Amino acid sequence: MSIKLHGSSLSPFVRKALVVFAEKGIPCEQVDAVPFPKTEELLAKSPLGKIPFLEVDGTFLPDSSVICAWAERTQPEPALYPNEPITFGRTLWLEEYADTKVADVCTTPFFQRFIRPNIFQQEPDEERVKQVMAEDLPPVLDYVTAELGDDDYLVGNQFSLADIAVCSPFVNMRVGREDVDAGRWPTFSAYLDRMLSLPSFKTATAGLPASV
Repeated sequence: MSIKLHGSSLSPFVRKALVVFAEKGIPCEQVDAVPFPKTEELLAKSPLGKIPFLEVDGTFLPDSSVICAWAERTQPEPALYPNEPITFGRTLWLEEYADTKVADVCTTPFFQRFIRPNIFQQEPDEERVKQVMAEDLPPVLDYVTAELGDDDYLVGNQFSLADIAVCSPFVNMRVGREDVDAGRWPTFSAYLDRMLSLPSFKTATAGLPASV
């Protein structure tokens, strides 16, 4: 079976899939791809014009959540989705929350300080970064810290896709020279450091620009 993951590891969603593949031992070839411009070729493979998209023997599967679900069905062990219905649902919810709210907040400093100057040759909007870090990030960190509680992992005290999805965007935040305030959120800060130190995350982040 030929498996190719199209996308850049700068993307938190590509990274999420790479971590899942590493955890499951699924070999794949990473093919560099960016979501702009929205060429006809890109849209034919990923109709929303986003990355990642997976190519399996010539069939294309867009969307990181779809790709992770495919990986779970393809290689069930180690399981990254809990079997119990409510914890399964919580995992899906936290993945959705990570892919939307967490990613939106965490990628703002990355976009402003890395993408704008390096890709678009524009000056970063530092006021936007300051606003997001002061107003938008704290509620996110309060919520995920509450979800974590005193456990080692977010759902059922078992490592799952929820942990992978939630932690992945924080890599972008660090590349954007921002980090979690360990004094204000010590539990989540320690948890994040522990997750990003996993071999699967280290593999998925190898070669990325230096972070804070």
